[in-house]
Amino acid sequence: MTSTDSAQTPAKAPAKDPWDLPDVSGLVVGVLGGTGPQGKGLAHRLARAGQKVIIGSRAAGRAREAAGELGHGIEGADNAECARRSDIVIVAVPWEGHAETLRALREDLAGKLVVDCVNPLGFDKKGAYALKPEEGSAAEQAAALLPDSRVTAAFHHLSAVLLQDPEIEEIDTDVMVLGEARADVEIVQALAGRIPGMRGVFAGRLRNAHQVESLVANLISVNRRYKAHAGLRVTDV
Repeated sequence: MTSTDSAQTPAKAPAKDPWDLPDVSGLVVGVLGGTGPQGKGLAHRLARAGQKVIIGSRAAGRAREAAGELGHGIEGADNAECARRSDIVIVAVPWEGHAETLRALREDLAGKLVVDCVNPLGFDKKGAYALKPEEGSAAEQAAALLPDSRVTAAFHHLSAVLLQDPEIEEIDTDVMVLGEARADVEIVQALAGRIPGMRGVFAGRLRNAHQVESLVANLISVNRRYKAHAGLRVTDV
């Protein structure tokens, strides 16, 4: 290769810093299932961090009542309005109603960034155990039901008790974020990072969501044995 050839070879772009995340402070976050423990906890934490939050419920009145209890400028609406008015929509509904809820909101969620945090679990006298949806995971079920949405998965391992406790300033945990598009995953990582003490960590594509969802069964066992509200930390990243 001549010096001229070398000069014409384009320089390799530097690797993107994985912690260079976008500014999501201006995005509206909707929480479907926002009247349940997990949904209310996430809505409380995000709004407390300065995010505009709308919580959704099948009954608008119930959503507005919950929003009034939470404060921090949170609004309540029925699920369809919540989906339409939000840039990012967190799905925090019970597993039993997951498919039905998303199927009904397919058009309202078109073009939206959807964050599924549902954990398919069963319970018996031995405790919690993971269920395996036909699609592979709750997140993959969401992706199948919402072909016009950008589906990611995150916020599975958070204690609703800690999220809702107004006396707790920081939530000491990492949030595992899964998705197909890097840009979408980074938005969710940045959203998690808005909550003090929390950090969003990329954990693979949606095909890896089942084991992330299933790990909640293990955390429930930890919590029951040690009377704790266990979370996760990923080391060396």
